[in-house]
Amino acid sequence: MAQLARIKELSGLSLRALARQTGLSSSSLSRYLTGRLVPPWDAVVALCRAVGRDPRPLRALWAEAAEAGAAPARRRNDLPADLFDFTGREAECALVEELIRTTGAAAIDGMAGVGKTSLAVHAAHRLVPAFPDGGLYLDLQGFTPGQEPLEPHAALGRLLGALDVTHPPAGTAERAALWRSELSRLRVLVVLDNAVDAEQVRPLLPGAGKSAVLVTSRHRLVSLDAVPPVSLEPLADDDAAHLFGRAAGLSLAEEEAVGQVLRQCGGLPLALRMAGARLRHRPGWTVAVLAERLRATPSRFDSAFGMSLQQLDTVQRRMFRLLGVLPGTDFDAPVAGALTDMPPDRAGAALEELVDAHLVQELSPGRYRMHDLIRQYAADLAADEEPRAEAALRRVLTHYLTQAVAHDRTLPSPHRREPSQGDPAQAMAWFDLEYVNLVACFDAAVRLGVDEVVAELPQAMRVWFFRHRGTDDQARLLEAAADAAGRLGRDQQRAALLADLGFARAAAGRLGEALSAYEAAERSGPDDDTAAALALRIGFVRRDLGDLEAAQAHFRRARELFEKLGRRMGQSQALAFDGWVTLHLGRRGEAVELAQAAIALADGPAQVTGLVTLGLALAPDDPAESLRILHDALKLSEQHSLQHNQAWCHNYLGVALRIAGSPEKALEHHRRAFELLEPLAEVQLEIDFLHTYAETCRAAGRCDEALALLDRTIELARELDRPHDEELARAARDRSYVTRHTRGGPHAPDLP
Repeated sequence: MAQLARIKELSGLSLRALARQTGLSSSSLSRYLTGRLVPPWDAVVALCRAVGRDPRPLRALWAEAAEAGAAPARRRNDLPADLFDFTGREAECALVEELIRTTGAAAIDGMAGVGKTSLAVHAAHRLVPAFPDGGLYLDLQGFTPGQEPLEPHAALGRLLGALDVTHPPAGTAERAALWRSELSRLRVLVVLDNAVDAEQVRPLLPGAGKSAVLVTSRHRLVSLDAVPPVSLEPLADDDAAHLFGRAAGLSLAEEEAVGQVLRQCGGLPLALRMAGARLRHRPGWTVAVLAERLRATPSRFDSAFGMSLQQLDTVQRRMFRLLGVLPGTDFDAPVAGALTDMPPDRAGAALEELVDAHLVQELSPGRYRMHDLIRQYAADLAADEEPRAEAALRRVLTHYLTQAVAHDRTLPSPHRREPSQGDPAQAMAWFDLEYVNLVACFDAAVRLGVDEVVAELPQAMRVWFFRHRGTDDQARLLEAAADAAGRLGRDQQRAALLADLGFARAAAGRLGEALSAYEAAERSGPDDDTAAALALRIGFVRRDLGDLEAAQAHFRRARELFEKLGRRMGQSQALAFDGWVTLHLGRRGEAVELAQAAIALADGPAQVTGLVTLGLALAPDDPAESLRILHDALKLSEQHSLQHNQAWCHNYLGVALRIAGSPEKALEHHRRAFELLEPLAEVQLEIDFLHTYAETCRAAGRCDEALALLDRTIELARELDRPHDEELARAARDRSYVTRHTRGGPHAPDLP
């Protein structure tokens, strides 16, 4: 809405700061300001109060917008496909639908194989048209063999990611609060499948609002007072017979034999579908023959599953057993081929037979998974009948590592010596799709002691992690990988992994931990490339700690090392950051020379650092040239979709405009910098930008806004144990207080 966008401009606050002041979430606020979502009236009131404006004149406009609706948005629907042969459960389905409509919650419980997920998905497909913002599905892995139940912290991260909150807060409580806040302004149906207990579910429940949640669990979640239970019993005979008939593709007339089959299957839909599939694939059999075969096995699970296995040949049965030990959640034919040591086409044909036998589910074309109960049965068979199951699992780990390395090579990276080939977008999509499976394989490799995979997989995910840093798993994987490299005696690889670990911690603003990792990397005997990168990165940390002389010494050491290696890009970066600290040490002319030398050594997006340094150095003496150079840097960043660099360029365009005496124009660039920073979880950049933004606010006479930004800086500095940043922010607060109480307008701004 244009009026709300104007209110944001009047506030002088970044998206994140305005969200904090109004109590709205940043992502919801972004949707309101861009017209993708019409805000509730209380959100309009909160925004108006942020700028001291009377909201009442906007009431008519708001009512008109609410009636017309927001601009069409992408409707998310993660629900699995509904079963074509869903049968019975009319009363239970009606009860679930009524509970969702009236209370916004329901929990389906019952024994394994009784059809909880099938009912939840079926009901969700019927309900989701009433939820304009779509349907979300998450398997909580409460009873998945070989998998630990999904922790609430990780579950919240995935759920928030489905709402385009790409880098959620660090704490579980903060994530839960943000999740409730997001849902309160949307109308989403959330299906939480396979919960282990109430404690796993409680942080994931919506709060106030019109979103709803549907939970499934083998246990009745009696302590969730706000989530009424719907308990499932095995199917009654009529419904069971109908489902069996549909699965068998027959009109059943042998009543006595049908009754015997139903008793053997215990009224469980999963077992009935398998028995029916068995009969459908044996046209020469009668129901009586099937019943006799089922009676030969005492356990109803073994009866149903074992009968389904009997229709398979030796190769297909072996694949079924081995799928029980496969790490991860879903898989494709090449993974199954690696598991069984078969070509992908033969593996795909075998998988189709398993799908027809209802032993494997095809989630989407080419993607498969197993029901937890069947997976456990397969794992039990593998334990008894597959002496080489571990060898099969090792083949899968090697397959995933090989695929990760191949896809990583198509991604552009400044650390790569050879040019990348292939489609980077396709490679990133593969990592996005397989990420959960890659982490599961990594954990399996740790469990089996396959140190080669443990050491190499995080390096193959290096570029993906660079673009998604802040994920919960990154530091854990890198720490374990460094240990594995140490056990393998690969000191140089260990150094490279520790260098990446330090970079991840530095991006999170944890400079002390970053420095510890870098120093450990130096002690590990890094190769020349890693040693040069370490000198540069230690310089970053020393700069951010306020020790500019030490930072400069490291940047100059990095330049020497890169020069010996013939790495022009590395030399350029070292020169540019040398110029950066030289500028902040007060030697402007020398900084200009260093930045110009950096630009001359690089090309393309590698010039951005030098351009920004040069533009900032020229700002006091040649404002027009300064702004031209900074806009060139921004253009390069935009052309190459470098969001971090775009944010950096906008921030320092703001600084240059402030120095040039145009603080109001400067504020527009600071706000844009924070908008770009919002999804990146770059705490280090956030601290840098808060300092500069606050100084521009002070120069513009917006001292209250400056004080609010500095309070946030102090809060972050204390949280991350960064006394230098706290000291800088407190000094800036003192200046802002003086400016606010001094007549005669804004004071001359300081160079950040």
